[in-house]
Amino acid sequence: MIRNLLFVAAGGAIGSVLRYLISTNLHKAYPNFSPYGTFTVNMIGCLLIGLLMGWIDTQKLINPQLQLFLVAGFCGSFTTFSTFAHEANLMLFQQKPLQTLLYVGLSVTVGLGLAYLGYKLTKG
Repeated sequence: MIRNLLFVAAGGAIGSVLRYLISTNLHKAYPNFSPYGTFTVNMIGCLLIGLLMGWIDTQKLINPQLQLFLVAGFCGSFTTFSTFAHEANLMLFQQKPLQTLLYVGLSVTVGLGLAYLGYKLTKG
C-alpha cells in the first residue's frame, strides 16, 4: 500500500508542477481570458487520460504501479476541475453569464470529446 501511495504521489508532484507551469505561462500570454490556462490543461488532461485508459484496456502494456503513477497521480493532479469550478463561479459573480456558459460548455463538451477521441485512437 505504501509503495502504491508513493507512485501516486510521484505522479501527482510532476502533474501539479506541469499544470502550474502551463497555466502560469498561458495566463501571462493571454491575460484578457483568465481561465485559458485552466481550460488548456483540462483539455490536454482529458485527451491524455483517454489515451492512457485506451492503451491500458487494449494493450495491457502498463503495469499496475505505472498506471497508478500516470492515471491517479499525474492526470489526477494535472487536471484542475476544482479550479475550473472556482473560475466559473468568479465569472458569474462578475456578472459575465455568456462567458461563463461558453467556458463551462466548451470545457465539458470538448473535454468529453477529447477523452472519447483519445480512447478511440488507442482501439485501432
